[in-house]
Amino acid sequence: MKHNKGVLTAPAAVGDPLSAVDTPSLVLDLDSFEFNLNLMAKRCRQNGVDLRPHAKSHKSVEIARRQIAAGAVGICCQKLSEAYPFAEAGIEDIFVTNEFVGEKKVAMAIDLARRCQLTLCVDHPSQVVALGAAARQAKVRLRLMVEVDIGAKRCGVTSYTALLELVECIREFNGSLMFVGLQAFHGGAQHIKGWSERHEAVLHSNEIVTSYLLRLKDAGIDCPVVSGSGTGTAEFDLSSGIFTEIQPGSYVFLDGHYGSNEWSGLPQFRHSLFVLSTAMSSNGESRTVFDFGLKGVSVDSGVPKILPEQGGQSLIVTRVNDEHCVVESQSLSDLPQLGKKLLFVPGHCDPTVNLYQQIVCFRNGVVESIWDIDARGLSY
Repeated sequence: MKHNKGVLTAPAAVGDPLSAVDTPSLVLDLDSFEFNLNLMAKRCRQNGVDLRPHAKSHKSVEIARRQIAAGAVGICCQKLSEAYPFAEAGIEDIFVTNEFVGEKKVAMAIDLARRCQLTLCVDHPSQVVALGAAARQAKVRLRLMVEVDIGAKRCGVTSYTALLELVECIREFNGSLMFVGLQAFHGGAQHIKGWSERHEAVLHSNEIVTSYLLRLKDAGIDCPVVSGSGTGTAEFDLSSGIFTEIQPGSYVFLDGHYGSNEWSGLPQFRHSLFVLSTAMSSNGESRTVFDFGLKGVSVDSGVPKILPEQGGQSLIVTRVNDEHCVVESQSLSDLPQLGKKLLFVPGHCDPTVNLYQQIVCFRNGVVESIWDIDARGLSY
């Protein structure tokens, strides 16, 4: 990476061969990315379900724009601050799929609501009261989704009584708050490795969603939106007849953890996001060390993987330290030599993307564009 008057510049220029990109860099195979982008959009269209991809996976305005151009109705963000770059860039429909509390957060929500159509998530009456009072004073209208716990045991109400209480609380601020539906997301189900076991988990979760919907119907409450699902469960949820929109995020990249899932016979997503790294050291015996580490890849979902066509069948990542990725092989002849560049598949794309400022996008081995990671570090 070069310096220009003390400012870091991009690790590559448009037109550079991939072999000339400085490392470590986050790189995107555009052919695979576009395949993933279009495949999910097509499946949603075929099932009559809206696509609202989760921007926490990529944090990139350019990717969000491309998702919307492919048919997405809007995006999800996980944090209020994360939503700002997208709202300021003209993304008109944003759903913040996480609860928050505190005066500063409420003020941020009011400010965002003046910039875009904003939908927020609640699971406690105190959240509703704070948002309702602020919206009434500011003369803005907030769209609220009540989160229901469908098995993740994380956020969300766990009883019919709590759900109905929240809806009634929202109605007390009529004109300032509007109940628009249910947030029903089971993060853990996305990563169940076995296809059948994942399907069973989805069926159980969807029974819970259905029971909440029936209770709302019995109470005469309209629930126009049911939002949830993700990359790992989309194929089941799209045909369930329950969800009106889904929130997959990682599908555009297909990280290593999702790639290790068992999938059906349907056309599947492709690895598109990689950390490009250079062999920086070799002891000439059993290992080669590459020039990235924990500051360049997340290992919460496993160490990065090497593609089979790049030696991944014999090369094994054995250790990731702050600045070093150690690769070993039982065959000395297979170990990469100094200066060799390899593509590594990150185990978890979301926190890996958050470590970089830009994504270097390539096609057929040539850099085609460089996209900013606009919401990098915005996690409050």
